[in-house]
Amino acid sequence: MLDIENKILRRIRANKDGWCFTPGDFTDFGGKSALWTALHRLAKRGTIRRLAQGLYDFPKTHAELGILSPDPEVVMQALARERKIRVQSTGSYAANLLGLSEQVPARIVFLTDGAPRRIRIGNQEIVLRRTTPRNMATAGRISGTVIQALRYIGKNRITPAHRQILTRRLNASDKKQVYKDRLYAPEWIRRLMEEIAGEGSHA
Repeated sequence: MLDIENKILRRIRANKDGWCFTPGDFTDFGGKSALWTALHRLAKRGTIRRLAQGLYDFPKTHAELGILSPDPEVVMQALARERKIRVQSTGSYAANLLGLSEQVPARIVFLTDGAPRRIRIGNQEIVLRRTTPRNMATAGRISGTVIQALRYIGKNRITPAHRQILTRRLNASDKKQVYKDRLYAPEWIRRLMEEIAGEGSHA
């Protein structure tokens, strides 16, 4: 058992602080029962943190703030690996990721092509909501986040400042992807994506 724990720790430490994981990230080290036992022991010792059933992280720490809350994106990446699903940030959280909103919602919703799930971590709730294949067509790409963020802000509330933020924030590669995926967006968002991408993005 100690050998499995040591192997798990080596893999955890090979990743950045804040890495989130499930037993499925260590299946090459042993059977399901042995992995669950090893993770339970590591969590009990405080080496790792248990976030929910079958979900753990190696938390980041801050000199003044102490142990930090997990990054919702990293949590979703762990679930996506485990379930072999795709996930897409949406709503105010997508807008926050792109710098279009300063609001960090207490309830963060991700779209998925897998089964729905709710996870409560401290004061924050992370929700996986099943959606249509069209909404998942750009999942995991910057264009998907742009589409969801603009949809959240709304057609009549988009300002020149929003356009400027996206134009500055997206690099050349991002803009090419945004232009390429514009056909998956509603017409009003499509026009904005073309504007944000710029004339040279699809050359």
